[in-house]
Amino acid sequence: MNLTSEHIQHTRALLQQGLAIPAHPLALNAQRQLDVRRQRALSRYYLDAGVGGLAVGVHTTQFAIREVGLYEEVLRLAMEEARGWVAPSRQLVMVAGVCGRTAQALAEARLARTLGYHAGLLSLAAMKGQSEDDLIAHCEAVSREIPLIGFYLQPAVGGMNLSAAFWARFAAIENVVAIKVAPFHRYRTLDVVHGVVQARAEDRVTLYTGNDDHIVLDLLTPFTVMREGQPVTVRFRGGLLGHWSVWTSGAVRLLEQCKAAAREPAVTAEMLALDSRVTDCNSAFFDVANDFHGCIAGCHEVLRRQGLLEGVWCLDPDEGLSPGQMEEIDRVYAQHGDLADDAFVAAGLSRWLA
Repeated sequence: MNLTSEHIQHTRALLQQGLAIPAHPLALNAQRQLDVRRQRALSRYYLDAGVGGLAVGVHTTQFAIREVGLYEEVLRLAMEEARGWVAPSRQLVMVAGVCGRTAQALAEARLARTLGYHAGLLSLAAMKGQSEDDLIAHCEAVSREIPLIGFYLQPAVGGMNLSAAFWARFAAIENVVAIKVAPFHRYRTLDVVHGVVQARAEDRVTLYTGNDDHIVLDLLTPFTVMREGQPVTVRFRGGLLGHWSVWTSGAVRLLEQCKAAAREPAVTAEMLALDSRVTDCNSAFFDVANDFHGCIAGCHEVLRRQGLLEGVWCLDPDEGLSPGQMEEIDRVYAQHGDLADDAFVAAGLSRWLA
């Protein structure tokens, strides 16, 4: 299947609308094998919650799915639900995680396109130690197979620091359609903004927040930088987030609330307070107290409580909830329960699991 300019432009236009895209978890049983029924149920939950797309095969799905031979099956299951669960008229952006050295990344990009995925979220974690020239050559090669979404993954979970100069070169690649900015670091977030503006790519490369620690502020802030003596303002249009794999119907509403607030002349104190509340929830789900060790299992625990998952199992037996994390999740449920969507899940659970 050849990559066409029409496909690239269509994907770019959809992403520019500003979408809520959850990073899709992996449903496992007690034997740490794929639970197909619950994997499908998760996709159905997200689709009924009103998301604009799904990101599959990404960090939240566990990069190790490749080592155990689940990458293609997991991508295929999500695509089947995206095509069969919702009306054909509903346009979704399906994003496949793409990683590894160039040969592996090319193979994953080709597979994703064959399955019908619109874009590849390209992790550079496997390219640590390579020169900037090598990184850009790698990105250019993969971009010829699938429209690219850049991925600034925070070092705490395997990413690496990337300069504004790198992001300027990356944004200049013709088939780049968006960047997920997730360094969990304000200065490095600004590096991406500076790079995109330097590349004069602000009208064709859409910024998506992956900063789960600053979701609301990313979506509210006008990022203004100077170019040739003139101010250029860019905004995050949507979110592609592991945090949005839980309480997802609320996340969809939150994005629309942020879009409306960003159109107003001033941001209210209520919206600023909401940022700190969402971040507080994320601190528990992502296990910040233990340097993100339980960040995937924490999301699993929320989904387990709602009945979507049977347990919090990860592919790696050493990956699970940290000491004290369960109590932290209890705390944010008690303090921020109005942000949860337990009633929505309870109403749909039997249908999704059918």
